[in-house]
Amino acid sequence: MLTKIISLLSQTTLFSGLEASDLTACALAFREKRFAKGQTLFLRGDPGTHVYLVETGLVRLAISNANGRRLSFQIAMEGDLFGEIAALDNMPRTADATALTAVTVYCVERHAFAEIWSTRPVLATRVVVFLCHRLRQATNQIESIALQPVEVRLARFILSSLGDDHAPPPGKRLPMELGFSQGELSQLLGATRPKVNAAIASLEKAGAVRRTPDRLFCDPVALARIAQCPEEV
Repeated sequence: MLTKIISLLSQTTLFSGLEASDLTACALAFREKRFAKGQTLFLRGDPGTHVYLVETGLVRLAISNANGRRLSFQIAMEGDLFGEIAALDNMPRTADATALTAVTVYCVERHAFAEIWSTRPVLATRVVVFLCHRLRQATNQIESIALQPVEVRLARFILSSLGDDHAPPPGKRLPMELGFSQGELSQLLGATRPKVNAAIASLEKAGAVRRTPDRLFCDPVALARIAQCPEEV
């Protein structure tokens, strides 16, 4: 388990670049926890007691209003950190976290997390970089929802989900299994389900994706073009 935690931490914006000894010391503070599909990890307004690192499964981070309308802003998956904001500022949670599938996470208690980064100058600097990264993500998401067509938002989301491996062999496509419903995808993109379905059809027509019942087969080059040039959709 320790080896797995170290591997996951080394790939995060916050912990990447640490010396092996520091990574090991950080990993030792994390504890495994499991959640069933549909189980709540925490609710908006709860105290921020832990930071979470996903090993397996999908966690929806969302906000909702008194009328029951909900906006998902992130689906946390393997290697993603979440819950750090409330743990850092000792303020209430800013969102709900719900397991979309069976989930295994590694979590670190808030005081242990504070000791980890406050006693390691290099990690204290990484905290600033990490929070800036979060701010840029939020800014990009707001810009996309407010200013970009659904097709562009969808192309950007798919590229982000594919990760860094955007170079399949010639003539091949990268498979992508969403792992969550089209309704969840609609909330992430800030659009209705019919509009998201139409956007998928538009990407298919442009040759950027090919849809099967359980996954998408993606052409990263075509998706990148659409993500930058909405007039080409």
